[in-house]
Amino acid sequence: MQAAILQLNVTDDPAENLPVTLGMFRQAVADGAQFVLTPEVTNCISTSRTHQQDVLQFEDDDITLAALRAEAKSAGVWLLIGSLGLKTNDADGRFANRSFLIGPDGKIAAKYDKIHMFDVQISETETWRESEGYRPGTQAVLAKADFAKIGMTVCYDLRFSHLFRALAQAGAQVFTVPAAFSPVTGAAHWHALLRARAIESGCFVIAPAQTGTHASKTNRTRDTYGHSLVVAPWGEVLVDAGTEPGVYKFDLDMEKVGAARKRVPSLDNAREFSDP
Repeated sequence: MQAAILQLNVTDDPAENLPVTLGMFRQAVADGAQFVLTPEVTNCISTSRTHQQDVLQFEDDDITLAALRAEAKSAGVWLLIGSLGLKTNDADGRFANRSFLIGPDGKIAAKYDKIHMFDVQISETETWRESEGYRPGTQAVLAKADFAKIGMTVCYDLRFSHLFRALAQAGAQVFTVPAAFSPVTGAAHWHALLRARAIESGCFVIAPAQTGTHASKTNRTRDTYGHSLVVAPWGEVLVDAGTEPGVYKFDLDMEKVGAARKRVPSLDNAREFSDP
């Protein structure tokens, strides 16, 4: 089947971002895509928790989710909304970083809250504490589309191979890894980690990403790595979007999953062992 990833450069204004995302989605559909995927935090990138509190919405009210669901239904295609920053009713006021799989009927087929929070000190000048603003999810999600079983992950989850192994052993054939990756860690690890997740599981890995410098009206800007990637189950890179925003098409040939697993049946060969 034909599929497409949208590489975005969103701002900290969801209302400003939405028309751009919708335009790219319609372009992908016009080009024949039956499965469209967007990056992490498709609605808003901001480093200000105060600003996020002002512009983010609850799931039931989110304008990006509502509009993209309507578009998926109108076009009759599958859509992976990489993630949205959403308000929750948590007592501490933290947000959810939530990924959605939307069916051709416009209904939410599955949703997943990012489990692993990006709490790191990359350098003396770059520190991230995602858990201060977002609360982690606790449930792995295997979604069922009519063309594949999809293991849903988000960004920093990529570094935790046991999550991907569990999803693959549960039946996943495709991993979605929407991201807003740091340029520093992206240059060092992005390609290697995505290819490893594909090779060790015999799964497609589809990783739509944010790219470039993200404009902000209220706080400092943020940069992301870009290079949205699609990796086949044998490890070959089918798409590398570089750093330009846009629509990037590819062929999702599910027969490649069985072929790769037949050649190297690592999932079948996995054994239990005692802890060291």
